[in-house]
Amino acid sequence: MQKIDNVILGTYENNCYIVRDEASPTCILVDPSCDAPCFLEKTQKMGLTIEAILLTHGHFDHVLAVKEIAEKTGCPVWMHKGDHHPETGAMLEFFYPLSKEELSDVRYCDEGDVLHLAGLEITVLATPGHTNGSVCYQFEDILITGDTLFAGSIGRTDLPGGSYQTIQASLSRLAALEENYHILPGHGEESDLATEKRHNPYLRGM
Repeated sequence: MQKIDNVILGTYENNCYIVRDEASPTCILVDPSCDAPCFLEKTQKMGLTIEAILLTHGHFDHVLAVKEIAEKTGCPVWMHKGDHHPETGAMLEFFYPLSKEELSDVRYCDEGDVLHLAGLEITVLATPGHTNGSVCYQFEDILITGDTLFAGSIGRTDLPGGSYQTIQASLSRLAALEENYHILPGHGEESDLATEKRHNPYLRGM
């Protein structure tokens, strides 16, 4: 059974998740927004080794702690290639430039990929629109949606790489999921998919 701790950090009150199976000695971090020492101390106190970092997308407020955590733990960083420049190593270059040397172990995931990490089987859903490389991560009854889907709203599409038409297609895809997943968004309160289908104006009627 999964265990999830939400650490809310930063100016934009990002939801940063520490995720693992309760029997696993390792964990994954999803979107560690800032304050790398906070994650390193928390996981150490929990007796957990950070096995990987998963990113829902490459906006700066979701990745500021990535470099330091990856450096100190040696863990890989998983993300969609749409938000990462393979030559320079930059995540969404116009927001958060990095050199390839600063963050070398980036591994790409895409639609339908299944990652076996921290005792969990995690399925990747490509959901572009907020950015070209936005993804959701599904495991058991959980759906981590990043800035694609919020409780009662959706991510903005007016930044470079964003597209309202594209995010609408991604939301339609999420609305078609039959299971009532528990929604863990990148900002704001948790929800569930059935509630969003009923009340979220961007999903209603899909």
